[in-house]
Amino acid sequence: MSEDDAMTNLRVQEYLDEVSNLNLPISKSQWYNIDVASLLADCKVVGHDIDESTGASLIFLEKSVLLCCCNSGKIHHYPKHLLHCFVDDKRDTHDSPDGVIFKAELFSISPSDEQLCWEEVCHSEIQIPTIQNKVSRWLSWLNS
Repeated sequence: MSEDDAMTNLRVQEYLDEVSNLNLPISKSQWYNIDVASLLADCKVVGHDIDESTGASLIFLEKSVLLCCCNSGKIHHYPKHLLHCFVDDKRDTHDSPDGVIFKAELFSISPSDEQLCWEEVCHSEIQIPTIQNKVSRWLSWLNS
């Protein structure tokens, strides 16, 4: 096994371990461990993000991302060249009616039924460094 293969296997296992810690219902957990895991067998995984509130996940590949929605059982694929990152910092203005002081989005320019909008929001300044770290990883991946 090459070093690249070993690293990919490690990243897939880290992803599956993190998903297993979500305490999802058995059917959704099995969907991740069987359907999604088998799809990733021949993919070079670069990283991932998981939305703990919904169980959805975003898997970063070399030239695209996969959005895995366990609630619908769907996997969406978005080419990297159609993705963009947006950051909205409202710490100085405090004019957000919903209390969001920092927001980051990874979104696609694609048909309306297939758009990606992966959001991270902060209501507290304590959360901002974590979101900034994610944005840094997103931008690094987008620019690679």
